[in-house]
Amino acid sequence: MRAVFRFVSLLIVVVVAFLLLMPTRLNPVAWTPPPAPSLASGVYAENQRLKEVEPVGASDIDGPEALLLENDALITGLHDGRVIRTSLDGKVTKVLTDTGGRPLGLARHPNGLLVIADGVKGLLSLDAQGRLIPLTTAVNGVPFGFTDDVVIDKPGHYAYFSDASSRWGYGKDGEAIIEHGGDGRLLRYDFQTGKTTLLLDKLEFANGVTLGPDDAFVLVNETGAYRITRYWLTGAKAGTHDVFIDNLPGLPDNLAFNGRDRFWVALYAPRNALLDATAAHPFVRKVIVRALMVLPKPVEKRAFVLGLDVDGKVIANLQDAGSGNYSPITTVREYGDWLYFGSLKAQHMARLPLSKALN
Repeated sequence: MRAVFRFVSLLIVVVVAFLLLMPTRLNPVAWTPPPAPSLASGVYAENQRLKEVEPVGASDIDGPEALLLENDALITGLHDGRVIRTSLDGKVTKVLTDTGGRPLGLARHPNGLLVIADGVKGLLSLDAQGRLIPLTTAVNGVPFGFTDDVVIDKPGHYAYFSDASSRWGYGKDGEAIIEHGGDGRLLRYDFQTGKTTLLLDKLEFANGVTLGPDDAFVLVNETGAYRITRYWLTGAKAGTHDVFIDNLPGLPDNLAFNGRDRFWVALYAPRNALLDATAAHPFVRKVIVRALMVLPKPVEKRAFVLGLDVDGKVIANLQDAGSGNYSPITTVREYGDWLYFGSLKAQHMARLPLSKALN
């Protein structure tokens, strides 16, 4: 019995020492998040409107994050670095390229180039001959740490893209968000000059990007701050930024514009009460990060998508917290009569009739 007591005591000492002393690069910044909106009632009330999503395209693929629909085929980037095109029925699949990194965002240039935001390799393009061409990997002497998403304006002059974290690389999104260090950036690449310009810095994990009506502004998701920030490109407000929507009920990942009147926002997961409760306590957040080295991340598995109008008002709330739901949804795009969904961790893409999303 005494030996068991000694063993348990030693184990407790080791665990406590690990939680308190294990070296970590994390330097959490104290902040105060707004109280999380209710999921029990109100505009974000829980529902099962995503329960009816259906698989689409190739199956048994790993992490179809980015998503484009072209000529009745889906283009997506996978965890192993491949960019593939798949027919909607999944019977025909072609590998377009292998970046050797992690393709997270895709956009088609008017001249036919496929532009790729790669979390490891930076901003790339793929030409019609299948040649993979690096476009940019740094701005103002600071390399991109986590190139995340990209969108191209109508004339094809600029690509707007995000660097989620200049400090933390791909796969370290949890550390970057918990640290709350504000090292995300919104960037612009000029196809004519090859110049990269910093538009906004100090963003809290700069994630999805999209352009608004008439390319008047660009939106960028700040995952770690639960908000979407707007940067004005034209008009009297050009060069300034404001908050498009604040205090979201979850962690915004990618977003897209339907070209007319709606934005769609993919929420990786609902807000985490422990993360919010410890926001003002950097030491406790360091302990949490150490614990997460050996414990699974406490992320709720819930499918979650929001529709917004051009003024940032919520017009659609789509969820499914049931068993076997398609989550985490990290990409959502409207094409014709359907909403298409991609996921950083799922094994296939999915879709839902637009009529069921908006009724």
